[in-house]
Parts: sequence; C-alpha cells; structure tokens
Amino acid sequence: MRITKIDTHVVGTPWRNLTFVTVHTDEGLTGVGETRMLGHTEALRGYLAEAERRHVVGSDPFNIEDLVHRMKYGDYGRAGEIVMSGIACVEMACWDIVGQALAQPVWRLLGGQVRDRVKAYANGWYTVDRTPEEFHAAATRVVERGYQALKLDPFGAGQMELDHAETMRSISLVEAVRDAIGPERELLVEMHGRFSPATAIRLAGLLAPYAPAWLEEPVPPENLKALAKVSEHTDLPIATGERIHDRIEFREIFELQAADIIQPDVGHSGGISEVRKLAATAETHFIQVAPHNVGGPVLTAASLQLGVCVPNFKILEHFNDFADAAIKGIATGLPEVVDGYFGLPEEPGLGVRLDLDAVAEFPQQNADFDLFAEDWHLRRGTGK
Repeated sequence: MRITKIDTHVVGTPWRNLTFVTVHTDEGLTGVGETRMLGHTEALRGYLAEAERRHVVGSDPFNIEDLVHRMKYGDYGRAGEIVMSGIACVEMACWDIVGQALAQPVWRLLGGQVRDRVKAYANGWYTVDRTPEEFHAAATRVVERGYQALKLDPFGAGQMELDHAETMRSISLVEAVRDAIGPERELLVEMHGRFSPATAIRLAGLLAPYAPAWLEEPVPPENLKALAKVSEHTDLPIATGERIHDRIEFREIFELQAADIIQPDVGHSGGISEVRKLAATAETHFIQVAPHNVGGPVLTAASLQLGVCVPNFKILEHFNDFADAAIKGIATGLPEVVDGYFGLPEEPGLGVRLDLDAVAEFPQQNADFDLFAEDWHLRRGTGK
C-alpha cells in the first residue's frame, strides 16, 4: 500500500480554523487527521504542500515511524509548531488507515485498553459576561449536561500582574463556579501563561480554598525554571505543555519536577505515537497526561484513542458541546460525552468519518483570536 496524495480542508468559525488532512492510498483507503492552528493556517497548508511532494507521496502508511522521522529531520531545519502540526495531521491519518486495513481501533494497536471510558472536561462554556451570576449560571448548565469537570480562565485580559480589583473579580468568578458545581466535581483553572511567578504564586494562594484540580500554564512556557518556582511555592497541582511541540523538549520539565500534569496537543506534537512515547516517559516520573484539545471531532477522536490505552492518562479536554457545537456534524462516529465520560471507540482506525459536504458549510474565516484582548472569552474573534 502506498500514499498517493493528501488533501487539506479548513473548517472555519469566528475564533478558530480547524485544518483537516485526508491521506489517500492506492488501495482505496483514506485516513483523516486534524489540527487547530492559531493564526498560521495558511503556513500549515503551505508546509503540507511541500511535504506531500518531498516526503509523503509514495510512502507506506504502515511505516509511520519512518515517515515521521523523515518529515521531522529530512529538511534539516529544526521542526517547530507548523512542521510538528503537519506531521501530526499526516501521522494520525496513517494510524486511521492502518486501523481500517486491520479492522481494529487504534487503541488496540497501541497496546489495548486500560479503561473502558475516558473522563472529559468541558471548556468553551463561559461565553457570558464576567460576573459571578453569569458564570454560576453557565457552570450550572455544564453540570446539567452531565460533566464531572470543567475549566475556566477567569483572569480577563490579565498579563504579568493583576491589580486588586481584577484579582478580586477573578477570584469571585472561581468562587461562583465552585458553588455551582459543588465540591465533588473537578474545577480546573487556566492561566494561559499570563503571569509572573510572583503573581501566579499569589493567585495560587487565593485560589486554594476552591480546591482547583490544577493550575494550568501559570507562567509563559519559555522559562521552565520560572514554572518550577511556582510549583515549589504552591501545593496545587501544576499543568502545562500545550505550547511545547516536541516530546524531547519536555525533558527539562521532568528534570525540574516543574509540573504534575503535562498537556501535549496531539495535533501539534507530531501525532499519536509521539504523544504515546511522551506519556511513557511521563509515567516514569509519576506525571499524568491530559492532552490539550481545542479541535473538532477528528482531533478529539485521536486524543481519545490515547485515553483508552495510556495508564497515566488523566482527562480529555472537550470544547464542542458548548463552543461551535454545530461543527460536531462535520464527522460521524465520535462517542458522545455521557455522564462526564467518553465511551469506548469501537470502530476501526480513529472511528470517525469526515463529511465533506458538511465541511463545506463552514468556510475558512479570518479567525483572529487574542487571549490578551478584552472579552476574549466570548470567542467571537475579531475578523480583521
């Protein structure tokens, strides 16, 4: 079996463009992959057009290790977010093809199941005014949908520090959400790399009474010693990793014991097998894995395969029950979240099939999204 071509398809919403890659073979099987690029969709498509000619066409989709190695190192330049995202799309599509050819879901090919359902957490649910009343009502709707965990960034446009008024406003939002969801559900607090270590440490102390299950990316990702400083000064679990795109670069996190949960994005980190290897290394350091997932049904399906078979997998992010829910219709086969958990995917490959007619209903947009702009959480984009 050989790969004959790849196609790209972009699904657009006001705040995110989702890139889908279909990989075709000479035996009639087609696999699909997905990533969400933030502001670099056209750069990704350009890279894939070059990689198709240089590396992909003519490859055996079963030889995933060889194809990933050639795409990552065969151009000599150091692979960054765009290259690793391109690799990820092609790599997960190859796993989809292999699973279809063998009539097995991908998780069976990665060692088999260690759990029969995968816990999910809701994101994208707080597209409301930044008031305790509105956040309380929105969080209540998440609970009514059956989720046992949710995440929020309550800090507005905060950067480096927060003044007293914004600090108290942010803490009041977390207090309202905890009141809405009760003590038994997981409350995850996102910081989006906003703060200096001193500010993050101060906020961690103020958040502690509300028992967040983690603090995510409290400081920017470039300085891991700064992250370690935060970790050393709070008892709250620290999560990070969505902006690290090569498993090798997680080594320093492990050495510093700077995080308790790592969050590689399967769509940015080279794909399923790369994240599986990373998870195995994390397991030797007693660190859990909770993939970053701001994608649609295909990327969610790929991440879910890992959730079934990775022993130290904690939880899977999910936007699409609340943000852009209509895009769930662009692919069939993804299990629904029931009582806060994804069920076991049983279909061959990734278990999802892309509907190109449905994709055409969501044309690419100027999805400009700035996490440091006022009211970014409304996820309306700017459309510049």
